[in-house]
Amino acid sequence: MIKHYNLSARFAVIGVLLAAGIAAILPLDKKINLGLDLKGGTYVLLKADTSGLSGQKVSEAITGAIEKVRSRIDAYGVKETSIQMQGTDTILVQLPGVVEREVINALKGVGKLEFKIVDEDQTKFQAALKGDVPVDYDFKEDAKGSGWLLMAKVAAIDGSDLLESHVGFDTYGVPDVKLQFTSSGMKKFAKVTEENVGKQMAILLDGRVMSAPVIREPILTGQCQISGDFSMDDARVLSSVLTSGALPVPLAIEEERTVGPLLGSDSVSHGMKSLILGLVFVFVFMAVYYLAGGLIACVCLLLNLLLIMAGLSFLHATLTLPGIAGLILSLGMAVDANVLIYERIRDELALKKPLSVAISASYARTFVTILDSNLTTVMAALCLLAFGTGPIRGFAMTLTLGIAVSMFTAIYVSRTLLLFFMERGMKSLPMLQFFPATKIDFLKPRFICLIFSVALISFGMLKYFSLGEAAYGVDFRGGQVLEYKITPAVPIEEVRSTLKDKGLSALIIQDFKDIAGGVMIKSKEDVTDKVEDILKAKYNNVERLRVNRVGPAVGKLLQKKAILAIVFSLIGIMAYVAFRFKHWDFALAGVIALLHDVVVALTFTAIMGYEVDLLIITALLTIAGYSINDTIVIYDRIREIAPKFTKLSLAQVINTALNQTFSRTIITSLTVLFVTASMYFAGGEALRSFSFTLLVGFISGVYSTVYIASAVVILLRKAKVN
Repeated sequence: MIKHYNLSARFAVIGVLLAAGIAAILPLDKKINLGLDLKGGTYVLLKADTSGLSGQKVSEAITGAIEKVRSRIDAYGVKETSIQMQGTDTILVQLPGVVEREVINALKGVGKLEFKIVDEDQTKFQAALKGDVPVDYDFKEDAKGSGWLLMAKVAAIDGSDLLESHVGFDTYGVPDVKLQFTSSGMKKFAKVTEENVGKQMAILLDGRVMSAPVIREPILTGQCQISGDFSMDDARVLSSVLTSGALPVPLAIEEERTVGPLLGSDSVSHGMKSLILGLVFVFVFMAVYYLAGGLIACVCLLLNLLLIMAGLSFLHATLTLPGIAGLILSLGMAVDANVLIYERIRDELALKKPLSVAISASYARTFVTILDSNLTTVMAALCLLAFGTGPIRGFAMTLTLGIAVSMFTAIYVSRTLLLFFMERGMKSLPMLQFFPATKIDFLKPRFICLIFSVALISFGMLKYFSLGEAAYGVDFRGGQVLEYKITPAVPIEEVRSTLKDKGLSALIIQDFKDIAGGVMIKSKEDVTDKVEDILKAKYNNVERLRVNRVGPAVGKLLQKKAILAIVFSLIGIMAYVAFRFKHWDFALAGVIALLHDVVVALTFTAIMGYEVDLLIITALLTIAGYSINDTIVIYDRIREIAPKFTKLSLAQVINTALNQTFSRTIITSLTVLFVTASMYFAGGEALRSFSFTLLVGFISGVYSTVYIASAVVILLRKAKVN
């Protein structure tokens, strides 16, 4: 029994953490950083072509490119921009808030400006038309696509002589770009124009002819303009690129993820609904089933939620939509610890032990079980942190924080509250019991269960592999997903017809169900600008909700990272279980069971037509980390009772352990299924495939814990004996 002054010290610790937690998160809008998928914004991954550079020059070129990119973004007044180098040749750009397409387009242009005199020699021109371009010459089509121009390879003047540029208008009110040269550039420009009056001067940007005006007279002011069929946005992009100067290396957009503010706020709304619904489910169940103990568990859950948010604030971490999912899931897992403790108290009380002794024995015996089961989930989360990107890392961070906090609230806080009420005269801890003790021979149908599982998995894998590339989302196969809201809403067939009439037929177009008037468009190519121009010309009110674009190289890299994350998590879990339980066959059986759950979840994902993307891989890793939990509870009970039943066979000991832990296996699974179901029904379209995969995996986890892991242990032990 803990003495009074120790109890006071415990409350002091809890009080300090409570006060610190409240101080850390208030005000919420200032202390909790929302990810771009919740507040809206753009995430762009730029890949630099450094093939012509080596050594120190690569680093210098990337550093220079970052500064040029920053200058281009600053020209649009975008605030709180994050630009950082990733690896050796990749630049990550994060732009919060509403970001126009012109800003994204301004990032990828090299910005190499050149002025070249057009050669009028018809002999050379005719030779070039036949494919015989003279040495030291370029042969390029003009901006309007109406003819070809022959010009010297070496520019007469380049962008290094440019002082500034700005958007203006020609005599017809059409936007153009005005250029002003430096003093040295002005002299060069005057000399070139003076020597070439009557000739065309081609103005090229990144090797593309923007215009080719005729020099009417020498230009001595150092001023000129680039004119063409520009929109205002085109002119602004061009001016921004020219003003910032040429990039030291070419950049290509490898990955782009844009979320509009409407979809961001909608994601927050769905996330909060699913969180509240999950909490209500869990609170009602715990309060009804465990009565006073359940109310204590509910208090622990609220503290759990507060401390997770405080941890995010303290670490300056970002809360993403998958992060909210991790928060919900961690609360469901936190209940597991309370269930293990209360069910153990029930067992100890059934042995006629006093309440104080029962509580003490319960916490002593469940601590290791809770630690083991949580550590396996942390292993999966750490693999996500190591190999995940963007919002997925947010999920891993939140889940890891939640598990760490749940250890404190379940072991320390709940025991403190129980002891407090005991000191106030509580003599008993009544609980309901929906699941009485069982005497089922769980191992009897093990061969039938193994055959059923093999058949189900075989069918699922045939279905999965038969889909080919269609099984994967844009994250892994590359391509683009666009989502728009059209007001008023129009039939999806009309949108499909509109885009097809403009030459965009190789698109997959479907309804986006979360938002009225929502349209989802999938393509292999980057068609964002074309699609937006067509839709805005046809409909009065078109709002961009989301743009996801992944290049094929990034898709392959994400595939590789996903495979590594799964492999390392399985190896880590097997090694840990083997170390803790001293038997490799138990560890291998546990990993086979969780691998079974992962594959079953993937099977049903394929059957339901969900594309495998980063969120589904996250769900599969979560299943791998969580599925082993119930298996560990059973292994722990086997380790405890085996010395008492030395005359029983291994199968009989396992069966006894399964019956003794069956009720808590059902209850812990129910609480996690409650919160996962809340994500499925209230979390919105963005979390639908994720939560569905978790639901299937968790249900499979109950089945595999009872019927697969145990059966495999028996088979492995027999094989070892033979």
